[in-house]
Amino acid sequence: MRIQDLALQRARYKHLSDEEWRWFLQQEEGRIRTADKLPAFAGIEDWWYPVRLSCEQCSSELTARYKASILPSDTKDGVCTMADLTGGYGIDTYFLSGHFEHTDYVEQNAELCRIAAHNFAVSQKSSVSVHNSTAEEFLASAGRYSLLFLDPARRDSRGGKVFNLADCTPNAAELLPTLTDHLSETGRILLKLSPMLDITRALKELTPAQNILEWDVHVVAVRNEVKEVLLLSRPIPQSGHSSTITAIDPAEPEKAFVFTRKEEAESGSGLTAMTANELAAMLSDSGTIYLYEPGAAILKAGAYKTVAARFGIEKAAANTHLYLSQEHIPHFPGRVWRIVQVIKDRRDLPPEWRQANVIARNHPLKAEQLKKHLRLTDGGEKYIIGFRLGDKPVIVLAERITAG
Repeated sequence: MRIQDLALQRARYKHLSDEEWRWFLQQEEGRIRTADKLPAFAGIEDWWYPVRLSCEQCSSELTARYKASILPSDTKDGVCTMADLTGGYGIDTYFLSGHFEHTDYVEQNAELCRIAAHNFAVSQKSSVSVHNSTAEEFLASAGRYSLLFLDPARRDSRGGKVFNLADCTPNAAELLPTLTDHLSETGRILLKLSPMLDITRALKELTPAQNILEWDVHVVAVRNEVKEVLLLSRPIPQSGHSSTITAIDPAEPEKAFVFTRKEEAESGSGLTAMTANELAAMLSDSGTIYLYEPGAAILKAGAYKTVAARFGIEKAAANTHLYLSQEHIPHFPGRVWRIVQVIKDRRDLPPEWRQANVIARNHPLKAEQLKKHLRLTDGGEKYIIGFRLGDKPVIVLAERITAG
């Protein structure tokens, strides 16, 4: 039953007070909304759900498990402890805490603390202590930890979404010196940040601690949508490798793409020398050209040149994040098409292509404009893709190649 329909049946639940009725609806809505997102909790009897916004903002089970998977073994020095300084609904706390002997959950919202304390109890997470406090207040009297986890709130005072470090609460860059003071000798800081974050800018803002820490970056996507950017600190004195950037969909770990900023900087441009006319001529001579679009996590991570070098593909243009190759690359971490034809306008369009999916990448026309220009209807298995090839815009007809 939809929650909207259930809400209309208040008369059937006269035995409930208004407060009990609101709680009942909150629980049913939470259960419905998180059934796919948080399947592990569906089987826990009397698990509590917070208000809708908290359910929407919390990590999914998939991304929470991924965070736990990237924790290095050297966090386990003696008594292994962690603190989640912005606990929220407690999903990340739940999965991260399994790696530590004791966990402090810190949250300034009293109602979320009440819900988290109940959920940790019913799920037998006895190693987790709940603290109704801000991160700053808690740290003022805290000891040292193997892991400090921080997921700053990304809403301003008016409820609008923000993503820069300085606009989030708490400001991770400002709090960084305090965080480092509360780390054990091999302790780490894990920051969960917005998918809209400017990664380069954020790393620069976190440089005050660079004499102590370096940062590995994890760009996490689910179904080709970037969900979060993770920064995991690493003590410089014990580092034996350059900081890495990992672009990954946890559901497809075999397609993880790992590179370094140095590798990206030193890679060649990878730009193709092929023109639109040459592409058309090659296709007319029965040549085969594949078009590649890296996954959203790779593009967010900024591996524009590295992905070309790693897979031997050529970038269509400096600001076009599509790549060309005569070779088919199995298991490429992204979408792949086989180009069928180059067209100039609607007169070149075969009748069977008048229903297609339209994509525009660095093209003068946006996808909707291109669809209108070509008088297309949406749908089907065919693709019409507009993009800049070299210094000229081009439109191609393409067929999607299934990964594998």
